[in-house]
Amino acid sequence: MRSKIYQFRRKKKVFSCLLLAALFFPMAIWGQTNQIQFDTSGSIDWVRKELNAQASFNLAQAGIRLPVGRLLAEETLNEAYPGLLRPYLLSVRLDSGSTLRALVDKGEVSLEDLDRFSREVEKVSSLSTDLSRIIGMYTVSLGKLSSFLNRHRQALEPQRPLIPVQTPDYTGIIIIANEELPVRGRRSRTLAEPCLFPKIWDTEMNLIYERNMYENRDIPMVRYTTAESIFRPTPSGLDGELAALAGPNPLRIIAREIYGIYPTDPVIDRLDALKITSSDNNRRLLKEGRVVFVLNNNQL
Repeated sequence: MRSKIYQFRRKKKVFSCLLLAALFFPMAIWGQTNQIQFDTSGSIDWVRKELNAQASFNLAQAGIRLPVGRLLAEETLNEAYPGLLRPYLLSVRLDSGSTLRALVDKGEVSLEDLDRFSREVEKVSSLSTDLSRIIGMYTVSLGKLSSFLNRHRQALEPQRPLIPVQTPDYTGIIIIANEELPVRGRRSRTLAEPCLFPKIWDTEMNLIYERNMYENRDIPMVRYTTAESIFRPTPSGLDGELAALAGPNPLRIIAREIYGIYPTDPVIDRLDALKITSSDNNRRLLKEGRVVFVLNNNQL
């Protein structure tokens, strides 16, 4: 009988300790996150359409002991990670002239907005193999980031040409810009670079495609890929995912130049541009974001 009573009292004491720890977790985390040394890293995979980041800290240096401190470690990381993601999100290139930081500087997006967005990203935490660190892995969908930033209510219609040309109806648009191209307005050549909201221009510098022309959906306005993905032994020549986007009969266009402070915008031949804008069906491809840019592997 004594043995059972002793076990009950011991369990009650342990439960009380855990309850007190839970009550004081927020206070402990508030004081710790400003003192802990976090190690972070991040990169963008434009082909997979995601930003991947990692954050970790040393448990012993933070004064956290396992196994009882596991929950505190996870809560500490969960409290800190939106701020740790900020530098990587702010550095995302929006278009040929700006990064996300420019929107924050202009007041169009607040850091609080950005932190709320970060709370919704995919995340998972784990312990290192030697149990010395806790590691958080975060995956930001570029499609969801595009949707978060692209807030127009109705997509603009691409401009129709005054003198249209006869053109087939295509199922998608593929612009090939994987080699060094002349930079419009400069005496130089370079590789095209990816961004969230690139524009398409023709050789007469008419704007063919920009962010307000595509519907605000959870897909990027342009899909980036490599040359290997558009020369497959399939009916369309495309990888399966690209084939679903660009369809069995895409219009393939070779970019003539590249344009922008950051060289993100392909310039296509005027006749190729007319093949897009002369058809109701082909203009719809722009609105639906059925656009693929083929860039050099080193840029993706």
